Amino acid sequence: MSNSVNIMAVVEGTTEQFFIRDILAPYLWPKEIFITPVIVTKPGQKGGDVKFSRVKNDIEKYLKQRRDTYLTLFIDYYGIKSDWPGLSEAKLKNNPEEKAEQINQATLGEIEELWPRCRPAMRFIPYIAMHEFEALLFSNSTILAQKLNVQTSCVDSILNECGGPENIDDSPQTAPSKRLESLSPRFKKTTTGIAIAKEIGVPAIRGRCPIFNEWLTKLESLA
Repeated sequence: MSNSVNIMAVVEGTTEQFFIRDILAPYLWPKEIFITPVIVTKPGQKGGDVKFSRVKNDIEKYLKQRRDTYLTLFIDYYGIKSDWPGLSEAKLKNNPEEKAEQINQATLGEIEELWPRCRPAMRFIPYIAMHEFEALLFSNSTILAQKLNVQTSCVDSILNECGGPENIDDSPQTAPSKRLESLSPRFKKTTTGIAIAKEIGVPAIRGRCPIFNEWLTKLESLA
């Protein structure tokens, strides 16, 4: 009898899909954890416009599809819309850890209320990335600077200003992706971003991003 764990991951867009498929999944394979990313159903739209009313349909589908699998989310805080559970309360919190905890718990609570028979308390692990996927790329300033062909001090100044990768905020001007684009206009999240993340590696990202690490620790605990 196999003790392997199967996880479906509902993700915001192509970048998150590639990150899980090409970087996170191979990292988890030795632990007998197999994670499969699926992009949230958004006909005619790209990432960055994520409504809970749409995402919950996918959550329901995958919770009901196979009762022997687990389900997680990989959604950027920067992209979620006002209908997301816990968002208004999260905006009142003072740090990213509290924001993420507020939204993740509210999301789980909403799903438990909607589909209790699917056992979401045991099978569903939401993850709202603070403040978006690109924040993870700041986990190693040397590698990031080399890949963008800029001075390491340019990256370090952003980290010193904000206090860490997951503290880089979510305004339209200073979100992680906007800061990367300002450092290098050639930055493309689905190519450059994935290449940078792969070179940095999951262990280094875990070491600098406690919210990401907490999520990954929960996934590992399923095995």
